[in-house]
Amino acid sequence: MGSGNTAVVVGAGVGGLATAIGLRRAGWAVTVLEGRTALERYGTAFGIHPTAQAALERLGLGEVLRAHAVPYREARIRRPDGRVLAALPLERIERKAGRPELLVSRPRLIDALLAALERTGGAEIVYGHRLTDPAGPEAGRADLVVGADGINSAVRTACFGPAGGPRAIGSVAWIGIAGFETGVYGETWGEGRFFGMTPVEPGRTNWYATVPEATTADALREAFAGWHDPVPRILAETDPATWIRYEMRHLHPALPSFVAAGRVALVGDAAHAMTPNLGQGACTALLDAEALTRAVAGAAAGPGGLPAALRAYDAERRRSAQRVAFGSRTLHRFVTTRRPGLRDALVSLLPG
Repeated sequence: MGSGNTAVVVGAGVGGLATAIGLRRAGWAVTVLEGRTALERYGTAFGIHPTAQAALERLGLGEVLRAHAVPYREARIRRPDGRVLAALPLERIERKAGRPELLVSRPRLIDALLAALERTGGAEIVYGHRLTDPAGPEAGRADLVVGADGINSAVRTACFGPAGGPRAIGSVAWIGIAGFETGVYGETWGEGRFFGMTPVEPGRTNWYATVPEATTADALREAFAGWHDPVPRILAETDPATWIRYEMRHLHPALPSFVAAGRVALVGDAAHAMTPNLGQGACTALLDAEALTRAVAGAAAGPGGLPAALRAYDAERRRSAQRVAFGSRTLHRFVTTRRPGLRDALVSLLPG
């Protein structure tokens, strides 16, 4: 299925752009509807697991990582006093996959996806347009509608109603980039809060923090005062105007399907928004995009071809993505416990 088929992709984030690329490579005519008036170059770093790297390569996007990503090979879990509890399993991931975990900045990945989409012959991107009805005039004539419109997805709500919508989990996340390399990477777990650091580019460090509540930069700095170096230094020496604050949410309950009406599919956060604890949000979006476009490209011609392809996509991706989302939420509860003694004792039993 390809030439002559039309698709509307709602959302120009990682999942939406990757889906548009895959559909264009399969010969589809694609229109991307983006609610914002321009793509915002916000965000810090994405971790790209080897499985998502392979998905990018199948989409013809291997050069994106080779040009812009850095390997993530050594990181530790620490207590606020700096004591190492365990190592993150990065070496085991690399040994099993034959390639390391990679980190890439979100703005660079978005720009690379846009450039790759242009190389496919392009797809029309319509900015400032929010689709609310997949059967409405904007998308009703398209063969396929892809909801890649994030955690507040209008496509998901139109298909499944308010059930399975965003739910707050009672934590606030902050993210930013420090203009120096710390050389200390991994996560530090305290009481009800944690702080993480990863490489992202030469001369810069990606950082993220989660607290029960912190509404100002001063409050965040106070929450991590007295923690081991370089945590307080990162917060002291980076400009709060560049920090991003957001309330952590996930989709709950899990959706019964990622597809609807024989012509609508959900990808990325629209389908399974999760807490960031496992660092798998971008990875699952890329895996969704590749699986969906592969299923659609291989669909038989005729009226039953596309619905069957969407069912195959749902069968491949839904339970897998929902397991990751559940695992990430479970890890968040474990990491942010108010009784860290038992947690730290358990973690210290891991290889370190």
